[in-house]
Amino acid sequence: MIPFSNIFKIALASSAIFLLSLCSFSQGKLLELLPGSEKLGYNEKTGAHRLVGSVNFIYQGNTMYCDSAHYFDKTNEVRAYGNVHITKDDINLFCDSLYYNGKTRRAKLWGHVRVRDLEYKLSTDTLEYDAKKSQGIYRHGGKIESITSNEVLTSRIGYFYPDSKSFFFSGKVNYKNEDLSMTTDTLQYIYSKQTTYFYGPTKIVKAKTTMFCERGWYNVKTEEGSLIRNAKILQDSQIILGDTLLYQPLQGRSIGKGNVVFADTTSKTIFRGDYGLQSDKDHYAYLTGNAVATKVQKNDSIYIFADTLFNQNDTLNKPLYTKAFHNVRVFNTSVQAMSDSVFYSEIEERMELYNNPIVWSQNSELKGDSISIYFNDSLIDHIYVRKKATVIMEIDSGLYYNQIAGKEIITLFKENEIVRSDVKGSAVTIFYPEETKEDDTLVSIKRMGMNRLYASELRIYLDSGEITGVTYFDRPDGVFYPMDRIKEDEMKVKNFQWNPALRPKRSITETVKWDLLD
Repeated sequence: MIPFSNIFKIALASSAIFLLSLCSFSQGKLLELLPGSEKLGYNEKTGAHRLVGSVNFIYQGNTMYCDSAHYFDKTNEVRAYGNVHITKDDINLFCDSLYYNGKTRRAKLWGHVRVRDLEYKLSTDTLEYDAKKSQGIYRHGGKIESITSNEVLTSRIGYFYPDSKSFFFSGKVNYKNEDLSMTTDTLQYIYSKQTTYFYGPTKIVKAKTTMFCERGWYNVKTEEGSLIRNAKILQDSQIILGDTLLYQPLQGRSIGKGNVVFADTTSKTIFRGDYGLQSDKDHYAYLTGNAVATKVQKNDSIYIFADTLFNQNDTLNKPLYTKAFHNVRVFNTSVQAMSDSVFYSEIEERMELYNNPIVWSQNSELKGDSISIYFNDSLIDHIYVRKKATVIMEIDSGLYYNQIAGKEIITLFKENEIVRSDVKGSAVTIFYPEETKEDDTLVSIKRMGMNRLYASELRIYLDSGEITGVTYFDRPDGVFYPMDRIKEDEMKVKNFQWNPALRPKRSITETVKWDLLD
């Protein structure tokens, strides 16, 4: 959280200066001349008192010094010229010239205007004050700075409302202190709401945190704030984006609404959703609504699409695991998957799929009650399919399918291609061996028939989806059917399903912006 309360302290102190130095001009009509004036004159026609030379007088509780002054008792006006200095208590006001109208209760100061108390100083070229409206204005650039610290606020225009303790700055508003800087087009503070509002492109920098937005607000009392429209927060390696970002430092969390992105450039992870919550205190992120998790990898990135995502980091903000719930789809160039829920361990490079999972790799489709995918440097190392496990491989453009089934199947990969499958418990394999014939320059492949084998355990070797060898760990029971004698009800293992229409395609990643972490 960025503490803006010092900005308000500066502005409210300046408001108090205006109130005491100028508003009190309207409290009476008596002018008390003090010793020091070199010349005193009175014009009966105009009713003007003219004082020249080291003028020193008290007017309505304010002590004023100047080189010369005119006081009009009929119109209740005061004009002061040259080295004007007004003082009351600890407040001092300086300018080159001053005009005050007691009837309209308006004042204007010109030339090197400075207003200061024991803590703050306001500098500007011209200053106006309307006591009826309780409004002070500078229009040609002003600076408010702390005398005791490095705090400085500058803007082209400033409005002050001492009665309501509110202010309004516009035009290249810039605030700086020792560890905070803020630039915006417009800054408004409303005391009754204890809230400041900023409008226009805004940039806030504090220590290692940088914020951007086009408008927003901040509550001094609750320390809650909101960045609105094209909002962005950068902190170390973390990036937060959203249409609206609500930060709650006392709770240690940030909330995003609309096109939310939580990203980390170190771990190369990106999370997106319509709504998101990130806890700095507990090191987790939660996203829902068209949620996408992206693990950017050197060889091939992994995308997880779901209704809801939950990501947990360790105390150093290094990723531990990601959970995805409902309508989960996984896309990777070498492997695609779908299920009702997913658990991905960043440390183990392991992905668990639950509730009717399906995994596709090249021409293969793997199914079971649950599936584990193990990666090694973004490449698939092996896949473990549990209960009612099947591996189906399309051959000859869908005319036939090589098939493996069992209680458990472990498939080993090499360069993202299945090279071996170990089947345990009620192992079944159906495959169509092929025969290659060469005739002069022609090479032809002919299916020899269909092999159907049963065993308690099988080890199957594959190449490009074709079964090249089978190892039995006990006596198998099998049968071979020539191609013209294959029975249709013998061509498929139990629970056979082929689901190409459900397979996630690259087109689902087209909405992902690839340059976020560049």
